[in-house]
Amino acid sequence: MSLPPAVRLDRLLANLGYGSRREVHALVRERAIFLDGQAVTDAGARIALTADIPERLTVRGAPVDPPAPLVLMMHKPAGVVCSHKEPGRSVYELLPPRWRSRTPALSTVGRLDRDTTGLLLITDDGSFLHRVISPRTHAPKRYTASLQWPLRGDEADIFARGDLLLEGEERPLAPAYLEVLEPRVARLTLTEGRYHQVRRMFSATGNRVVELHRDRIGSLDLPPDLAPGAWRALNPDEREAILAEDKCESPRLA
Repeated sequence: MSLPPAVRLDRLLANLGYGSRREVHALVRERAIFLDGQAVTDAGARIALTADIPERLTVRGAPVDPPAPLVLMMHKPAGVVCSHKEPGRSVYELLPPRWRSRTPALSTVGRLDRDTTGLLLITDDGSFLHRVISPRTHAPKRYTASLQWPLRGDEADIFARGDLLLEGEERPLAPAYLEVLEPRVARLTLTEGRYHQVRRMFSATGNRVVELHRDRIGSLDLPPDLAPGAWRALNPDEREAILAEDKCESPRLA
């Protein structure tokens, strides 16, 4: 059995955004850092990065933040953006302020536009991010769309054919699965992530999306008890569920 990797305490905490290495040394002198119930006296001590490190290491009495690689699920509320560069409040402002100084930095796995709510993934794991968004992965994403006008009745066939060409594009969309929930409410499962794709698909059929919510990626569902704006870290099984497309309830995409 291989031993878990070890890292200097000051480097670990600096990478997690707790301050510079000098500031971490100051925390040690203040006896503000405890490992396994004992005050840490050497900021340069190497500690094993075991899975339970947030349970073993505390800073000012609080469990240390999870180290990289980290994958979060967030219930994105309306009115926030997924980019550091767009104007307005961003999803990163819903996380602890020190997380903006984490190394490696956190990024959203794809984006939801300002008005779209629901399941959003945030990670510092570049390889995981690229696996999820890669066109070769085809990780299904499920949305519920509330529409301005009643469905015509032919939308499911149009979306499932795989020949719908959106305005300004040269490549048709991949087949998508639509389930009618109410005359003006539909659930749509996609395997792509083009710009404003759901809104543009319904626009192509003469309708308009007035509310849009994503509740599933792969076979990972947004928990009903995760409130808008709330987030939590995923465990390894949940991370794999994101890529378990064969378990999704999307018969036309199987």
